[in-house]
Amino acid sequence: MKLDEQTRNDLFDYLLRLGDDRLILGHRLSEWCGHGPILEEDIAMTNIALDLIGQSINFLKLAGKVEGNGRSEDDLAYHRDALDFKNLMLVEQPNGDFGYTMTRQFVFDVYSLHLLERLQSSRMEELAAIAAKSLKEVRYHLRHSSQWMLRLGDGTEESHRRVQTALNDLWMYTNEMFETDEVEQRLAKKGIAIDSSTLKPDWEKTVSNLLNQATLNVPEEQGYWSTGSRRGIHTEHLGYILADMQFLPRAYPDAKW
Repeated sequence: MKLDEQTRNDLFDYLLRLGDDRLILGHRLSEWCGHGPILEEDIAMTNIALDLIGQSINFLKLAGKVEGNGRSEDDLAYHRDALDFKNLMLVEQPNGDFGYTMTRQFVFDVYSLHLLERLQSSRMEELAAIAAKSLKEVRYHLRHSSQWMLRLGDGTEESHRRVQTALNDLWMYTNEMFETDEVEQRLAKKGIAIDSSTLKPDWEKTVSNLLNQATLNVPEEQGYWSTGSRRGIHTEHLGYILADMQFLPRAYPDAKW
């Protein structure tokens, strides 16, 4: 697909968003490795983390190709500062307890599912192919997180309380998933990207249906929504993630594995 300069710049930015969401969330989930509540779940979360990082590799590799400056997916992951990252604030939030992690995962999985379903029809064949491949994994991710939301929400009084508290805490970060801007709108008009605002009704329906089954309440609006992550505005948590994640390649930039 032939791209003019404006479209190339927009697409590079958009691909960073897709890649960064999955890179940071994958890193967060990897922190559970060796600490899961049961052995089977420890393995499941580690595998999901690997899926997300694999998806990130594909999106960032394509971003480097679109940019045309010779940067690889590793360069984009390990040699950008926090202000250059485009991930949602939601995915950089600390793991908290197991219920908190599953709640964060669930609300992102629903968003990711509906987004990737639509991106399969992108006019950019490479982006459509990555979306189709990733969607197979995300269907499993959502099934996994949904089952835990049901088990915990409709479980004991303690598990219900913890998951409802997590929902209430994380809800302020969910609206960012549906914010759109000129970059996204220009790409959507060309049939390359998806206008995120159009995903919200499907997301709300899927989330509400599951929460109802899990005897959980959709949180009331709290008067504040996070905003600006696609422009490089983040919580303090991202800096700590990057300090951990980027230490080795920055300390030994010429190392070969």
